[in-house]
Amino acid sequence: MTDTDLALASIEEVARLYRKRKLSPVELTKLMLARIEQLNPKINAYITVTAELALAQAKKAESELFGPRRRKGRRGRGPLHGIPISLKDNIYTKGIRTTAGSKILKDFIPQYDAAVWVKLREAGAILLGKTNLHEFAYGVTTNNPHYGPARNPWDLALIPGGSSGGSAAAIAAGLCYASIGTDTGGSIRIPASLCGIVGLKPGIGRVSAEGVVPLSSHLDFVGPLARTVGDAALLLDPIFVGGKAEPNLWPVQRFSKRTKKFRLGLPKEFFLELVSDEVCIQFHEAVRCLQKHGVKIKEISIPLLDETEEAGNRIAWAEATHYHQQAGWFPAHSADYGEDVRARLEMGTKISATEYLQALDTREKFIQQFHLAMTDVEVDALVVPTTPIAAPPIGEESTPIGKANHPTRALLLRLNRPANLAGIPAISLPCGFTPAGLPVGLQLIGAMTDELRLLRIAQVAQAIMPVLRRPKL
Repeated sequence: MTDTDLALASIEEVARLYRKRKLSPVELTKLMLARIEQLNPKINAYITVTAELALAQAKKAESELFGPRRRKGRRGRGPLHGIPISLKDNIYTKGIRTTAGSKILKDFIPQYDAAVWVKLREAGAILLGKTNLHEFAYGVTTNNPHYGPARNPWDLALIPGGSSGGSAAAIAAGLCYASIGTDTGGSIRIPASLCGIVGLKPGIGRVSAEGVVPLSSHLDFVGPLARTVGDAALLLDPIFVGGKAEPNLWPVQRFSKRTKKFRLGLPKEFFLELVSDEVCIQFHEAVRCLQKHGVKIKEISIPLLDETEEAGNRIAWAEATHYHQQAGWFPAHSADYGEDVRARLEMGTKISATEYLQALDTREKFIQQFHLAMTDVEVDALVVPTTPIAAPPIGEESTPIGKANHPTRALLLRLNRPANLAGIPAISLPCGFTPAGLPVGLQLIGAMTDELRLLRIAQVAQAIMPVLRRPKL
């Protein structure tokens, strides 16, 4: 295995090498740090690199895994023990600056760790650094005016998506093995789709957002980005808040021949109404591939889908502005915001209380209608594209589909917002490439508290349509 092969391996593969003592955490961490030093100036995936901390944690993991205490029978901390990961830079890390991609927090050093990092650190994960993001997680391009744009490893002229763009770019480029991101309207799944990796948004209340700089309290979610579905499950498992009777997410049990023939709902409305030809072709090819392997596809109608965009926007605008006002940043420090984020915060001041409450009512109705539709048709999950377009150029404000131009931001949010509004789990995984060689993502949307089933379905889908290409850097 070459250094590049190792850098782009899965967590499961690395863990096997550890068990066979063919690789050590220190060796692997040094490889990651060397790649970050070499490639991060081009990709700009990291805002802060924690090299000293990473090496110290790697030495500790190596001692625990291979030292005398290990030989005496002490078990490791689990499959993440000694695995180098990153965190989106809106996730608190004690003693390490957490900028949220902003000028306002450029020198902010938290006094405590976010709940997710506490649990991942206890599981033995190694922190390589904090990744670039759209300012205050309030956008989908990661074209950051303060720290520079993050770039897509498949083509450095293109966006990696956002707001967790640095996390996705780092994974795709082999600069970490996984990352934790946040998702308010697709900010995990959009960059996963555009960078050709896996991104999972859990359901409401399933992962703690304590110690994460908020955007919208009703729509914010915290979740994993990784190279494979199995790796996403590994990362989610220690941070997951499950019920007493629920099994662990890892290992994701493989489907038997009987359970492999699950049923996926293909929505009749909304999701395929505004999709580029190149994405549409790859999506339908992926669906046919799933059907060929025994997956049942059934058309389904989901009421109120057309109302999710406006409702989601009104909730996000109002709640984001309220938070920034409470923090004392807006409008007092308006000049310190990037132009696009400042404009959205100003929009939030124009949402009336009535409009906000109406949007929350729409959210409640949509949640009810979604669950009724899934139950009536008896499907295990929905299958839809993740984004209607492949990665667009950095700075592109409008993107053509057919003969019409559409706002790029709205296009990228369009197919992701429904899962945030409903508070349900959704996962994006690669399903193919455009003629230009850019990744296309397929999204699976599950029912409330159905993360395990969603991961099982996604694991089967990944086995059916493996994506073997990788970026050439």
